[in-house]
Amino acid sequence: MKQTAIALAVLVLATSCGGEKSKANEKQNNQTEKTAKKDDAVDTPVESKTNQEFEQVEFTASDGVKVIGNYYHIDPNAPIIVLCHQARYNKFEYAGIAPRLKSMGFNCLAIDQRSGGPISIYQNETMKNARLAGKPTEMLDAELDILAAIDWAFDKSGRPVILWGSSYSSTLAIYIGLGNDKVGAFVSFSPGNYWGEKKGDLTKMLPNCEKPYFITSTKYESIHVKQFMSNVKLKADQVLFVPNTEGYHGSQALWESQPEGQQYWTAITEFLRSEKISKS
Repeated sequence: MKQTAIALAVLVLATSCGGEKSKANEKQNNQTEKTAKKDDAVDTPVESKTNQEFEQVEFTASDGVKVIGNYYHIDPNAPIIVLCHQARYNKFEYAGIAPRLKSMGFNCLAIDQRSGGPISIYQNETMKNARLAGKPTEMLDAELDILAAIDWAFDKSGRPVILWGSSYSSTLAIYIGLGNDKVGAFVSFSPGNYWGEKKGDLTKMLPNCEKPYFITSTKYESIHVKQFMSNVKLKADQVLFVPNTEGYHGSQALWESQPEGQQYWTAITEFLRSEKISKS
């Protein structure tokens, strides 16, 4: 079943250094978080097949919340990609993406984060578990779920994982990827520099990154992405991909229903098939 393309009304905003401009940007970025969170309960059709190409797994975050994931596995010796969804979504954002990554030789763990929502008939089970436990479910709280997924995947494979995020989780993927030795590379679909005061300014942090990464967005969002990457000198295994058309927000850029999605697939496939990623 193909997914109907749905526009997510989230603007990725760039922060600047100091002064009133920085304060204004922070105010706008706070509004961005509120806009995404407001849509958490929206019901969305799920993309592609939902047959049992995966096994359901569970593990526990550091605060005791049970995290639920779909594990698409092909080879115990293959690298694992940890797939994290965007606001109001869940692990079924990757229902059509993970099987294709699996066919490329990667094991994939698509997780529910506690900040999200339902897709069609599929509930966000980690969010339900967090609410039952009385735990907060803001976007930054989802970092605990992502860290637990990284630990599970690292223990499973005995090697660093590839961390993949969409929208708000793509920003978390950058922060976590920069500082976590269990992450060997990261993929970021539509990140923003909107947590500068809480997590650090990406403009200052990304230039020091030695790890392979792939960052992309819509064409409009790329204006702001380029701003926080303005001091970055990309290495051979670091990619900033800008679509030649308007493009799509988050990992939904790769959905089968997106007529312009092939350009994203071509770019991410080239990145993942590079020797440092596929042989890591």
